[in-house]
Amino acid sequence: MKDAYCTSGSSPGSMCTEPDFLLSDEGSIFLLQPLTPAAVSWIEENISDDHMTFGSAVVVEHRFIADIVRGAIADGLAVRG
Repeated sequence: MKDAYCTSGSSPGSMCTEPDFLLSDEGSIFLLQPLTPAAVSWIEENISDDHMTFGSAVVVEHRFIADIVRGAIADGLAVRG
């Protein structure tokens, strides 16, 4: 579904970029959901092989999420939460 602000051109461009990841705070953990092939590849290259998943989302403890999100953004990926 397209955002009306993005399609009308009246919203800042960064908010209209389709995210590579969707981040959700579930209380005691975060879920990092890859939405693009680039995000899936990034997880394979940057998250340990023994990570826990919930569906296709990576389960991340609070103490690690900031570094993971910063790393993804530094590598040019968009994270929306």
